[in-house]
Amino acid sequence: MDNEKTSWVKSTCAYCGVGCGIEARINNNGKLEIKGDSHHPANKGLLCSKALNLVETLVSDNKMLTPQILNQPVSWNEALNQTTLQLQETITKYGADSVAFYVSGQLLTEDYYVINKLAKGFIGTANIDTNSRLCMSSAVAGHQRAFGEDCVAGCYDDLDAAAVVILTGSNLAWCHPVLFQRLKLAQKKHHTKIVVIDPRHTASCDIADLHLAITPDSDVALFTGLLNYLNNNNGFDHDYINAHTHNIQSALATATALEQTADISQLTGISKQQLNEFYQLFTDNPRTVTVYSQGVNQSLSGTDKVNAIINCHLATGRIGKPGATPFSITGQPNAMGGREVGGLATTLAAHLDFQHPEHWQLLRDFWQTDNLVTHPGLKAVDMFDAVAQGKIKAIWIIATNPAASLPNSHKVHQALAQCPCVIVSDCVDNNDTLRHATIKLPAQGWSEKSGTVTNSERCISRQRRLMPTQGEAKPDWWIITQVAQRMGFKESFHYTNEAEIFAEHVALTAQNNHPHQTPRLLNLSGLSDLTAHEYDTLLPQQWPLNSDALHQPRLFSDGIFPTQDGRARFVKTDYKPLIKNISTTYPLLLNTGRVRDQWHTMTRTGLSATLAHHTQEPLIAIHPSNAKQYQIKNNHLVSVKSQHGHAIFRAHISNDVQPNNAFIAIHWTQQTSSSGSVCSLIGEQQDPISGQPQYKATPIQLTPIPFTTEAILTTTTALTLANLPSQTTLYWVSKKVTAGYQYHINSALNLNVLEQILVRYFMPTSATHLRAISAQHRRIIMLNNDRCVRSLLIQENNNKPMINPPANILTCRSDELALHQFLNGKDNIAAPKIICACKQITKQQLVSTITEKHIQNVEALSQATTAGTGCGGCWAELEALLNQQ
Repeated sequence: MDNEKTSWVKSTCAYCGVGCGIEARINNNGKLEIKGDSHHPANKGLLCSKALNLVETLVSDNKMLTPQILNQPVSWNEALNQTTLQLQETITKYGADSVAFYVSGQLLTEDYYVINKLAKGFIGTANIDTNSRLCMSSAVAGHQRAFGEDCVAGCYDDLDAAAVVILTGSNLAWCHPVLFQRLKLAQKKHHTKIVVIDPRHTASCDIADLHLAITPDSDVALFTGLLNYLNNNNGFDHDYINAHTHNIQSALATATALEQTADISQLTGISKQQLNEFYQLFTDNPRTVTVYSQGVNQSLSGTDKVNAIINCHLATGRIGKPGATPFSITGQPNAMGGREVGGLATTLAAHLDFQHPEHWQLLRDFWQTDNLVTHPGLKAVDMFDAVAQGKIKAIWIIATNPAASLPNSHKVHQALAQCPCVIVSDCVDNNDTLRHATIKLPAQGWSEKSGTVTNSERCISRQRRLMPTQGEAKPDWWIITQVAQRMGFKESFHYTNEAEIFAEHVALTAQNNHPHQTPRLLNLSGLSDLTAHEYDTLLPQQWPLNSDALHQPRLFSDGIFPTQDGRARFVKTDYKPLIKNISTTYPLLLNTGRVRDQWHTMTRTGLSATLAHHTQEPLIAIHPSNAKQYQIKNNHLVSVKSQHGHAIFRAHISNDVQPNNAFIAIHWTQQTSSSGSVCSLIGEQQDPISGQPQYKATPIQLTPIPFTTEAILTTTTALTLANLPSQTTLYWVSKKVTAGYQYHINSALNLNVLEQILVRYFMPTSATHLRAISAQHRRIIMLNNDRCVRSLLIQENNNKPMINPPANILTCRSDELALHQFLNGKDNIAAPKIICACKQITKQQLVSTITEKHIQNVEALSQATTAGTGCGGCWAELEALLNQQ
């Protein structure tokens, strides 16, 4: 194939809710090339480190290739028949509510649509929820209370047009890097003022004009205080309030009462000077955007936090105008598409609502069904409680890993282990959830499947097939509709491609302008006449898109809201202080989040050796004062306990967290770490309105864990360390390296005993070995056909970070220098630390450039090395490196 003649195919990134457009093509070596789509409105050619390394994730490692029943391969016909039989028998014996579905923001809209249609419209159960419940359901509930419909009012252009951008509960630099780059550019061109509200100092703080290191969970107090300040300082737009809103007095009474009985500065931990600076900045700048994400949503008061923010925008008329909007940013590529088709247990398709009987009739007529469910179903945490209680007898889990991502993960494991029927559709063959599956259905993954996704600014983009499907995997919509047809619903699920499903979704949204109903803003009627070819070539489209094919980049510009009287609602938001359970026993407060180069439970990013460089294992960030208090040293192991569980992490002592606070990333699971899953620590408490769990404030205790020996095992094939004798490891973690995997092990055993066990399990005597032994270490190479397929380094704990042996010795011949350097200990030089994952720029390259060229600022360093010119997520580290030098 001639590279010059291979056409680029436009698609959409697999990761966050920014919804970046990509272009891809197959090169001469049969590998996929990826670049940013310069014409896509979401990213205009920019991509982050995760997207730039998507190619590394398109491997056969851990792919589910064939249907399985009780872990035995079967035909698709047998798997589909058995799935149908299990569901039908369960419904017949226990009723429709004994069946549940748990789905994902990584599904395409077409997949999402048919599974909701099957569950809510034909089986008659509303017990279908999505992992989006865990990241943005508080935003959904807040939008519905304030606006009457779940609508994101703004668009990305508002970041360019704003005079002030507030990032609250959002580490935009690492979680949405392309938007962060856009914000940095706006700051440079327009002198945009940036406020970051976050208990931690994050990478986003490095461009902030003001960082408010807020006391965890005090956001309601902060924004309720702002509402009161606006009222007292002529900040209200009374004309807008009178013409377009209701209930200002109720919200204001709550704000006034809080101000009279408490000190906002004390509640929030923000000095009076900073507080006044923030409040005045908001008051003085009509063009203000408030970006909020998981740090706001994942809380016992997440919905109230969202409404406290929206209240301030409504009070100042800052909504639906250029550079003036509250702006919820989502975490998954199609969390928004799921919201459009009723993916949550509390919603119906096309933004229709369980609370309105006329919506039931509209949907019944449209789907031509008599079995439409008319009440909300169980939200995620409650759903798995029902599984644990035996009320749900069959659960179908699609494209998500709840055993790793739901709070109190130990309980989720127990629930799934005792559930009679656990059906899992996924593209991987092994994760924390799949170990409990009775039926496994191989689904196409990103690059294999085709459909649409909707990003955080309501822009619908095509995700297109780029690569041949591995094994016998099928599209999710196909799997679902095949089961629906076997259940007796053939006429209603007789789709032959995803374009037909999209057309039905569009037709349903067109019903939202029905003259006898409150109008819904979700309207795609402008796409009603798409042909199959036009669907295939569809360009990014932002809704609402009416029958004239005109779209609205901003909602509510006319001051009219989708409520019965067309007015928005102020919502009173009572501040409820965070209660720390048994503070003497659990004296620290745990926050959770993401790291720069990983995503969710690393099902995809964990396959990239490049992305593994940045953060190589699960760390707990601890303030120096607490490290001293608990006698914890940097890089040593720490036992972390809560009321709900126990886990082990590597200590990272840092001033980025406040005293008596800690931070752990969410990404590691039982596949990648022996005990590094943070969800085992988190309780099941949830926001009473949205049902979103509290991930940001878990009381914990810390204890250092001593170890005597450590080992690094590097191998061309993935291994299972869970089968080792229980006394072997205190802790292990795995990561992807070039040509294989690397496992880091800490043990309380002595050198000889640990060597004996690891050799017995992982260095079979039938293979050829090369050995080097000293009093402090053991070095072993295993050869196959005269090439290195496994290396093992074991050493005594010397209170220093262990230096990883080079992974490039894998596949080396026995006579190559690298192998003998490893055996002789001459490789004991730390591998180059990559600071910029996008451009693969190492720390040493940066240090040399700073020294040789006398670099004084990040801009000059970036220009000289290209570091930071990709997604910009490494700018904080570039700044830190400059300060060190």
